[in-house]
Amino acid sequence: MTSVTLNLPNMVRSSYHLSWSFDIAVNIGRAAKSSGVSAKMIRYYESIGLFPRADRTAGGYRDYDDADVQRLRFIRRARDLGFSLDRIGELLTLWSDQDRHSADVKSLALAHINELEGRAAELRGMIRTLRTLVRACDGNDRPDCPIMEKLGAAQTPIGRRMR
Repeated sequence: MTSVTLNLPNMVRSSYHLSWSFDIAVNIGRAAKSSGVSAKMIRYYESIGLFPRADRTAGGYRDYDDADVQRLRFIRRARDLGFSLDRIGELLTLWSDQDRHSADVKSLALAHINELEGRAAELRGMIRTLRTLVRACDGNDRPDCPIMEKLGAAQTPIGRRMR
């Protein structure tokens, strides 16, 4: 994608991205820029089999076509939503299957929502625990600190409420 800045009078400048459609193959740098996926990540996705290995030029450079860039954009959007690489692989399989059932896609998305909600609950628990520890700490010049004591405690799990 190419970022374009609009010069509009008396308005905040805004940027938008143009989608490029390639009639010819492009190198990894252009594919990365157009998809929003770094060249390093493209190579990584190729190495783990999430993204097919690119064709090579006579000089050994990777060549990507429009379908490759679309696939990279798909991966990027799925990663932005927090899908794991395994789940993205499943989504890509469904994306390329014209006979797929939307129920299968919905099922994956609902499972991901449940995972995200579980992680959010864990984060809320960590925040509660840290707030409790911070309230118990005087924050003065003395070395004794309930935060350090709790982190160093061998028997009481951190997630349990302090009494």
